[in-house]
Amino acid sequence: MSQYLIYLAPVSAVVALLFVVYYWRTVMKYEEGTEEIIEIAEAIRIGARAYIRRQYRTVAVFFLVMFVVLYVFVYFDYLSVFVPWAFISGAGFSGLAGFVGMSMATHANSRTTNAARSSLNGALKVALAGGAVMGLVVVGLGLFHLSSWYFLLNWYFRNLGEAARIQQITGTMLTFGVGASSMALFARVGGGIYTKAADVGADLVGKIEANIPEDDPRNPAVIADNVGDNVGDIAGLGADLFESYVGAIIATLALAVGAGFGTMGIAVPMALAAAGILASIIGLRFIKTGEDANQKELLLALRKGTFTAAGIIAVVTLPIVVSAFGWSRVGLYFSVLFGLICGIGIGLITEYYTSAQYKPTKGVAESAVSGHATVVIQGLAVGMGSLGSFTLLIVATIMASFLVAGGAGNFSLGLYGIGLASVGMLSTLGVTLATDAYGPIADNAGGIAEMSHQPHIVRERTDALDSLGNTTAATGKGFCIGSAALTALALIAAYRDQVVLIINDLGLDLALDFTVLNTNVLAGLLLGSMLAFVFSAMAMTAVGRTAQKVVEEVRRQFREIKGLLEGEAKPDYALCVDICTQASLKEMIVPAVLAVLTPIVGGLIFGVEGVMGILTGGLLSGIGLAVFTGNSGGAWDNAKKYIEEGHHGGPGSEAHHAAVTGDTVGDPLKDTVGPSLDILIKLISMISVVFASFIIQNHLF
Repeated sequence: MSQYLIYLAPVSAVVALLFVVYYWRTVMKYEEGTEEIIEIAEAIRIGARAYIRRQYRTVAVFFLVMFVVLYVFVYFDYLSVFVPWAFISGAGFSGLAGFVGMSMATHANSRTTNAARSSLNGALKVALAGGAVMGLVVVGLGLFHLSSWYFLLNWYFRNLGEAARIQQITGTMLTFGVGASSMALFARVGGGIYTKAADVGADLVGKIEANIPEDDPRNPAVIADNVGDNVGDIAGLGADLFESYVGAIIATLALAVGAGFGTMGIAVPMALAAAGILASIIGLRFIKTGEDANQKELLLALRKGTFTAAGIIAVVTLPIVVSAFGWSRVGLYFSVLFGLICGIGIGLITEYYTSAQYKPTKGVAESAVSGHATVVIQGLAVGMGSLGSFTLLIVATIMASFLVAGGAGNFSLGLYGIGLASVGMLSTLGVTLATDAYGPIADNAGGIAEMSHQPHIVRERTDALDSLGNTTAATGKGFCIGSAALTALALIAAYRDQVVLIINDLGLDLALDFTVLNTNVLAGLLLGSMLAFVFSAMAMTAVGRTAQKVVEEVRRQFREIKGLLEGEAKPDYALCVDICTQASLKEMIVPAVLAVLTPIVGGLIFGVEGVMGILTGGLLSGIGLAVFTGNSGGAWDNAKKYIEEGHHGGPGSEAHHAAVTGDTVGDPLKDTVGPSLDILIKLISMISVVFASFIIQNHLF
C-alpha cells in the first residue's frame, strides 16, 4: 500500500484543477448586473490584464538572463542539465497561478456586487467561489508541477542508488522553487507598489482633501485602486502562495535523505499535500451563512470550512505516516499535527490584533480621537506587540515538531519533522487561500457598488464582506509568514546537508564552522539582518514615490477638469492606471535583483559559512519585520473601517481623517513590505542551495 502513496499527488492535483473549472463555471453563471456595473468591471479587467501583460514581458528579460547564466553553470558542471528548465517552469507555473486567480477575480467582483443587490449570503457565495478558483488552482498546479518533475527525474536517474537518486531529484526541484520564488517576488513587489500607490493616492486626496467617500467615481485614482487589488492582492498573492506551497514540500523532500527515509520520505509530504487538496474541497462546501449574519457569524462561517479541512487532515495523516514508516515513527504524525495547530493559532493571533472586534484595533481607533500622531504610534505598538505571541507559537511548534519526530536522538530526523510541520500547516491551503482571496473580490465589489450608484443596502452588504476580508487577508499574511519561518528553517538545514554532500562528492578537505564565533558567519548574520531592512526601505520608497505621482495627478484633474467634483464631468481614469503601471514595473527591479544577488555575492566573499549567516540573519530579522508590518497595517485598516461604521465621530470627523493617515501609512507596510519578506527569506535560501557547489569552489575567505 505504501508504495502507491506517491500516486495520490497527481490524482489530487487533477481533481483540484477539475474543481477550478467547476467553480469558474459557477461564478460565470451569475448575472453581471446593470450596464453601469458591467462598464466599470470591464475597465478594471482591462487595466488588470494590461498590467499583467506588461509585468510578464518585463520580468521575462530577467528570467531569460538567469536561464543563460544557469546554462553556463551547467556547462562548467556545477549544475544538472535539468536545472535551467526547472527554473523556467517554476516561474511559469507561479505566474500562471496568479494570472488565473486574477482573471477569475475580475469576473467575480461585478457578480458579487450584483448578488449583493439581493442578499448578503448570495454575495458571499459568489465571492467565495471566486476565491476558491484561486485556492484550488494554486494547490492543483503546484502539486501537478511537483509530481511531473518527480516522475521525470525519478525515471531519468533510475540507474542511481536510492540516496544518490533522491539527491539529484531534490537538488533539481529546489531550482524550480527558485524560479517560483523569483516570480512571486516580482509579483508581490510590483503588484504591492501598484496597489498601494493607487490606494494611498486615492485616499489622501479623495477622502482628506476633497472629503468624498472611498471609491467615489469622481476620484481619478479609483479605477487604479481597484485594478491594484487584483494585480497585488490576487495575482501577487497567488504567485506568493504557489511558491510557499511548493517551497515547503521541496524543503521537506530535501531533508528526506539525511533523515534516512529514501523514497518514502518523499512520498509522505506529497501524499499529505494530496490529502489536503481533498480536505480543502470538502471544507469549502461547509462555508455558508444566514441572510442577517453579523461579522462574528460571517467569520464563524469561514472558520467552519478551514477547521473542517484541518480536522480531516488530522485524521488521515495517521494512516499515511504509519503505512510509510510504521508505528515506530508515529511521532512524525504529531509533527504534522503541531503544524496544523500552529496554522490555526497564527490565524487566531492575527485576528486578535487586526480585527475591530478586539481591544488592540479598538485602541487604535480610540487613539485617532487625539490626532494623527497618536494613531500612528498606537498602530506601531500593536504591530510590535503582536510579535510576542507569534514568536512564542513558532518557537513552540519548532521545538515540539523536532522532539516528537525523534530529534533528540537523531538531529536530521528532527529537522524532517519540522519540514513535515510546515507541510501540515500549508496542507489546507486550498480552503485557506480561498477565504483570503475572497477579500479583494469583496473589496472590488464594494468599489463597483459605490461607482455604479447602487442602493445603500448593497454597499452595506459588500462592506460587511470587505471588513471580514481585511481580517482574513491579515490572517492569510500571518499564515504565509508562519509557514515561511518553518520552511526557511528547513531550507537552511537542507543547505547545510547539501554543502556536506558536495564537499564529500568533490573529495575536499574542508572543516566547516557554523558557530557565531566564526567571523564569516558573524559577517553573514549582519548582512542577512541588514538585507530585510534595506529591501523593505526600497519597497516603501517605491510606494511613496509612485503615490506622490498619483496624488499630483488627482489634484491636477480636480483642479483642471471643470465640473468634476460636482459630478458633471468624468475623470481620466486611464492616466492614473498608466502612472501606477509604469512606476511599479520600474521600481520592482532593484529590490528583486538585490535579493537574488546577496547570497551569491556574499558567498563569493565569505564562503558557505558566510552564506549560512546570511540565511539565518535574513530569517530572524525578516520574520520579525514581516509580522510587525503586517499586523500594524491590518490594525490601522480596520480601525479606519471601525470609525467609518459610526464610532468616534464617524466618516468625515477629525478622528476619521487621523485614521485615514494611519491606514495610508499601513498600506505599504501590510501589502508591499510584509508579504514580500516571507518570499525573500525563502528565495535567498533556495538560491544558496542551488549555487552551493559554485560557492564551495570559488570564494575569497
